[in-house]
Amino acid sequence: MPNRLAQEPSLYLRQHADNPVDWWPWCPEAFATAKAQDKPVLVSVGYSSCHWCHVMANESFAQPWIAELMNKHFVCIKVDREEKPEVDKLMMDAVQMIQGHGGWPLNAFCLPDGRPFFGGTYFPPEDRGHGQVPWPQLLMRVADFYHTHKSELAANAEAIAKNLTHLTAAPEADGLSPSPDDLIHAAKKLCEQHDDQQGGFTSAPKFPSPSLIDFLLSIRSTAAAEKDRAFATRLDAVITVTLGAMARGGLFDQIGGGFHRYCVDSQWTVPHFEKMLYDNAQLLGTYAEAWARYRNPLYSRIAQEIVDWLEREMVTHHRLFASALDADTEHHEGQTYVWKPPQIVEILGEEALPFAEAYGVTDQGNFEGTNILKLRAPIDVRDCLKTAREKLLAVRNQRPQPTRDDKALVSWNALLARNLVKAGWIFGRKDWWKRGSEIESVLWTKAVKEREGWLDLNSVCYENGFVGEGCLTDYAWLAEMELALASTALWALGKEYPKYAQRAEKLVATSQKKFKDLHLAGYFIVGNHRTDLSLRQKEWFDNATPAGNSSLIHCFSALHTLTGEEIWRKELQEHTCAYGGMARQIPSGVGHALTGLTWATIGLVTIRCPHQSSMEECQQTLCGTEMTGAHQRPYRPVFLLQHSIKEWIVCVGNTCCPPIDSWPKVAELV
Repeated sequence: MPNRLAQEPSLYLRQHADNPVDWWPWCPEAFATAKAQDKPVLVSVGYSSCHWCHVMANESFAQPWIAELMNKHFVCIKVDREEKPEVDKLMMDAVQMIQGHGGWPLNAFCLPDGRPFFGGTYFPPEDRGHGQVPWPQLLMRVADFYHTHKSELAANAEAIAKNLTHLTAAPEADGLSPSPDDLIHAAKKLCEQHDDQQGGFTSAPKFPSPSLIDFLLSIRSTAAAEKDRAFATRLDAVITVTLGAMARGGLFDQIGGGFHRYCVDSQWTVPHFEKMLYDNAQLLGTYAEAWARYRNPLYSRIAQEIVDWLEREMVTHHRLFASALDADTEHHEGQTYVWKPPQIVEILGEEALPFAEAYGVTDQGNFEGTNILKLRAPIDVRDCLKTAREKLLAVRNQRPQPTRDDKALVSWNALLARNLVKAGWIFGRKDWWKRGSEIESVLWTKAVKEREGWLDLNSVCYENGFVGEGCLTDYAWLAEMELALASTALWALGKEYPKYAQRAEKLVATSQKKFKDLHLAGYFIVGNHRTDLSLRQKEWFDNATPAGNSSLIHCFSALHTLTGEEIWRKELQEHTCAYGGMARQIPSGVGHALTGLTWATIGLVTIRCPHQSSMEECQQTLCGTEMTGAHQRPYRPVFLLQHSIKEWIVCVGNTCCPPIDSWPKVAELV
């Protein structure tokens, strides 16, 4: 008989609806039951496309005898981490503090008031000799300890809560803003961490790091990098080696487009096959910006194929985009994506041999006797094999497909819209820009509720509508999206649309009222009215996505540039000081903040254009879509505005230059 999760809109929760575990969703009633029955709470967190979440569910949660232990001794709560990122962060931070590492599935044991006291990630159902406590044995130990040593567990929970509360203060903060030299040093420190042979900033497993690449690209645009040729050359090498390795390796779906979540090996060969919207949203912007500087045609192909994949496979409710594709197909990881040579020969005939040479296909394979495709050929060979890839995709589409999680997350869709707009501007693709504006329109009209001086924001869209309460990242990423639209609406639509900047300011002003810490620097993840969490946290470090506080640097900087309002200058200054120590000591964790700090230090550019000036010439001159080699125009954020005089006025930060009489001179100055 289905449990309570059968009525939940989340796919991940419904995947556990037939478990014999008496699961609760995250709700006050679950904790009230735990208090009434004097039971500890098990909070189990995962997401629909997680391979090891499925493994533990099948091995343990689906087994009646294990479920009986869970039901007897615990109140069990199942959480979709994408639906409730604030719960995920609290439990993840606690488990990382306890175990020194984290991941999903995430299993946290809590007191009836919700304070975690112990936890871990995956646990096997029996002893497999790897030092992992079997799940049934762990359940009995925790349950017994709860009833016999309750005061010790309460003290442990209190210590964890105090430590997590301490972490809300900005790490390494010393009251000093990062200087330009600090930003340069941060970039050099990242370059030292780079894997020069394989690309990336860590050993295996290897994750895409779009925030770090974006930061290095912004530093590459500084005068300091231009003057120090050795440093510029080093930046170029780090950026291009990593982007090339990701684009050519198994991380990128060479047939269908789009990036997988990460690779388990150091050579970018074997991906963890799930595809996440947030990775592809960010990497679209990163490859577009990298193309603007390096004019590598592979980067433009990757950007195009990300968009193609998104439109082909990921469109969901209200023409928003679904959150993820599963890592598994029919309970086997990667089954949809891999190939054996006879399959390729059957489909491609005479083209099979050149295709196999270009993509490293062998009889031995590189993954369980099959082949994950990796591009080994030059770009012109890749282009010649476009038809072959289309044939393989047509056949692959007839295979069983991974499950798609159809929920449309407001924050992730805002990330995508921002980068569609950015890439549209760089490549001169108004259709991409307008697709981003379409996402914005849906989010603003469906997810945002305006009150006097206040905005309420839903966090997720299911088939039956928008639900959930927005966190800081929902507000901040939406504001970044609005600012991206505001920056180039004059080019895309032929006239200014002040509503975008106004909406950004409303979102940030609401964030200030709802999330700002009135005593210490920074903004909390959730509002002060939330009573379902044992403590309010702040997020300073980027993970796979930018931290909300990182995003606010971009928002404060842009709003001060556009409005000149002192309040945004003060907020930017406070945030800059908070991130000073992190910029100097831990740059690898704050890439998005460093990018915002770099552009703010250089000065955001506003260009006031005559009413009759050609916006097509503007895009061509500033981005140089058709230009190559020495005539490239590296990306730099600009805000295009209109005015009534016949000349152009370029302002960098809050300093305006004398009037200019042509677009080429504007571009040269920018």
